[in-house]
Amino acid sequence: MDSHHTRIIKTVCARDCPDSCSLDVSIKDGKIVEVRASFDNPVTNGLTCPRAAGDAKRVYSPERVKSPLIKTGSKNKVYKKASWEKALDLVSNELEDIISEYGPEKVLLLDYAGNTGYLTTGFPKRLWNLIGATKTDYAVCSASGHAALNLHYGLSYGCQPQELMEKRVIIFWGFNAKVSSPHQWALAEKARREQGAVIITVDPRLSETANSSDLWINPLPGSDVALAYGLAQWLITNDQIDTEFIEKWTFGYKEYKEEALKWNPEKVEKFTGLGDVELDKFGKLLASDPSVVFMLGIGLNKSATGAESIRAVSLLPALLGVHRGFYYSNSRGRFIGDISLDNHSKGSKIVSQVSLGKRLLEGEFKFVYITCMNPVLTLPDSKSITAGLERHDVFVCVHDTHFTDTCNFAEVVLPAPTYLEKKDIVVCDSHPYVRLSSSTIQPQHNSKDEIWVMRQIARRIGIEDKRIYVDQWDELNRIFEKSFTDGTFKDLFNGKVLTLRKKPNEAYQTLSGKIEFSSKTAPPDHNPLPVQMHIGRTSNEFILLNSALPKWTHTQFTDVYGEIPSEVWINPKDAEKLGIKSGNKIKVANNDSMLELNSIVTDRVGEGVLWMPREVKDINGVIQNSLTPGTPQKLGGGPVFNSVKVQIIKE
Repeated sequence: MDSHHTRIIKTVCARDCPDSCSLDVSIKDGKIVEVRASFDNPVTNGLTCPRAAGDAKRVYSPERVKSPLIKTGSKNKVYKKASWEKALDLVSNELEDIISEYGPEKVLLLDYAGNTGYLTTGFPKRLWNLIGATKTDYAVCSASGHAALNLHYGLSYGCQPQELMEKRVIIFWGFNAKVSSPHQWALAEKARREQGAVIITVDPRLSETANSSDLWINPLPGSDVALAYGLAQWLITNDQIDTEFIEKWTFGYKEYKEEALKWNPEKVEKFTGLGDVELDKFGKLLASDPSVVFMLGIGLNKSATGAESIRAVSLLPALLGVHRGFYYSNSRGRFIGDISLDNHSKGSKIVSQVSLGKRLLEGEFKFVYITCMNPVLTLPDSKSITAGLERHDVFVCVHDTHFTDTCNFAEVVLPAPTYLEKKDIVVCDSHPYVRLSSSTIQPQHNSKDEIWVMRQIARRIGIEDKRIYVDQWDELNRIFEKSFTDGTFKDLFNGKVLTLRKKPNEAYQTLSGKIEFSSKTAPPDHNPLPVQMHIGRTSNEFILLNSALPKWTHTQFTDVYGEIPSEVWINPKDAEKLGIKSGNKIKVANNDSMLELNSIVTDRVGEGVLWMPREVKDINGVIQNSLTPGTPQKLGGGPVFNSVKVQIIKE
């Protein structure tokens, strides 16, 4: 075979994204020359995003961790190259000493979804579970929304992306799908183009999705419960509800109806800023066709009112007679076993990921192992995160593909391969299609995968449990044994695209076995019905929103596309009051921190609202999440990124 011939290797993007693109990777002379969308997946179907397209450059980025690195002095951020043997000996000796002296609860595994592959993030947890290390609750992203949906539906799965073609009214609520889930947006556009579907976006910001929708509804931030109750009141009083469905499939409607009828247009406007004309138009569109779906954004759940907002909006399709007429994530509706041994851990302590900064700052942990995550930028209360990792009495090890901001706080940095350099299985949050994620090239720069590293550490600290060393592909075969509708794991391994089984839409895992308008499992400190929380602000305060940009996934791709723009959007009326013009440098501050950014004056945000790109650094390198408090939501423990209160400080 001609070694200079370009060949195509099929794989799947493992990034933290709801779409999980199937990809065709072009290889020539052993190097990646192009990453393109594959047509093998009926949902991703030939379309990909700038991030996947930029992966060819990112693999060969100068910011790759190219060898194990050991810090040369105490917290001085100067590293020297080391052998794998020396680096792993140092990590393992520190781990063993800390477990011996302080106990395994002083060891923290800090990881998330920088790579979503089962062999990257799932299987390697076995070591940390078996030694009884402390773990986080993984609540920094979607946990509060899942907890909210569980109260009323039992589990949080809903509409499949391929079902969007059957819908006639599609509502993106707090969901900028055009950027963060382009394939679901493409399907919605196709439904509009071919089936006459109407697309509505509910968002305080004129996002890319809102700008391309048929109707943009822009309530005040945090007022989604009021808007949902207002729509429920409209549907009930205009006799546009499915009473037969409600009687057969729901519980607690009487209490819900009593509450909804309190939300007349005047009360709704007080909270949302929306008039009765907008409410009436929205209500009529919902009533125009029973084939409706509410696409609930992860961003909607990331505020102080997040869980309550998800609760309230998710109940609207039940009024219209639609089983699970929402999409949030379908991860909880599959039939896949556990590969990480989470259920066999030695009583591991679970701590809040959102409030982790305080624990780190107080020195609760003596050893922190970080993988598939850049917590210095992505977690709230970033000042406490960095100060905690800088403590002289904590040993930090980072295993990552690129030298991130977090690596600066590590005693040891270990090089990891990207998803294009290893074989794995990736399961999508939204669509049900799975294929083998093939390795496209050899691991670069002496990088080693997560399982290899986990086993090397286990051997060094004397862990002999065979569950660490069992063949990982046999374990994948076990957990996927009952997962597919159209084949076996062997078929998947041999290259076939398979479809995951899904729990029925008509099955409700609640105590009543029905949709519960009034939840029977609401915690003692929670109302069984959704509650509109009060989001007060003073006249000189703003609500700060943030969301993703097309070229960046969290903090990834700054090495390909440059730094995330240090900008903040402000409404023209607010700008005029403060004497601000586009291009001015302004300071956005609260009691926790201050950022200096370039202003953009635009009516794409309302009065009293600011927006900046997610996880941006300001022009001086100050981290956005230094403004965000480490205060978890009561339900689900999620973050409050989109309800941070700030002021603008004039020079």
